[in-house]
Amino acid sequence: MKPAKFEYHAPESTADVVALLAEHGDDAKVLAGGQSLVPMLNMRLTRFEHIIDLNRVDELRGIERSNGALTVKAMTRQGVAEHAPEVAAVPLLAQAIPNIGHFQIRNRGTVGGSIAHADPASELPAVALALDAELEIAGPAGTRRVPASEFFVGTWTTTLADDEILAAVHFPVWTGQTGFVVDEVARRSGDFALVGVVCGVEVDGSGTITRAALAHFGMGPTPVRARQAEAALVGSNPTASDLTELAHLTVADCNPSADVHASADYRAHVGAHLAERALDRALGDARRG
Repeated sequence: MKPAKFEYHAPESTADVVALLAEHGDDAKVLAGGQSLVPMLNMRLTRFEHIIDLNRVDELRGIERSNGALTVKAMTRQGVAEHAPEVAAVPLLAQAIPNIGHFQIRNRGTVGGSIAHADPASELPAVALALDAELEIAGPAGTRRVPASEFFVGTWTTTLADDEILAAVHFPVWTGQTGFVVDEVARRSGDFALVGVVCGVEVDGSGTITRAALAHFGMGPTPVRARQAEAALVGSNPTASDLTELAHLTVADCNPSADVHASADYRAHVGAHLAERALDRALGDARRG
């Protein structure tokens, strides 16, 4: 199928993008990598009167590290970020990107597009949530920063207004003895995850956890932060036998759905198993320094 008729716009600055969005309101949609939007348009699952292409806006591309954070601008291709040496400073991001689809998809898909699309089965929103990333949003009044915890509202829904775009993502850089793991289960390599987890821990010289970050994806209408488990982990020095109980605590705040691919019980069971495995590996890496 082909998309419904629309008017195409190709602005060359963020200001022009925002002006177009302000003019056309919810009749307009921005096009980043197009790996989600274009199939939806082609299958007539959605339609817009105006498509605003961001691919000529050079100021929305780039990766920078400064002031304890890694800034990835929204139109940075996932494939570019995958091979950028700077991204190694945020291991969760470096590990998550290769799990996104196939390399052809990552060559067109963008970091900001994946996060703004807010698919609950997507890796990057969970990484942003777990790491307390700040999302830089551009609109008519200038730019503002929103913590990831306040950005995701529901499936494919965020706090972005009709006349705003995601301009950049600021990921905190952890230091010290740390370990990070991204793990997921999918029917086939490159498919959307049925269930997934992102996990980061920091330990002191005795192996006691001083910081923990865990989030599930594919376990609700948004990525879900495992705050109860994080609180239980900080200050503890868990053994392997402790991790089973802690892992089950990670799914306490999740609300997995059932569909043709998996039941809610299956997702909860696998989510806990993945969390246990991820915690074990992340702690091992952190304790080895």
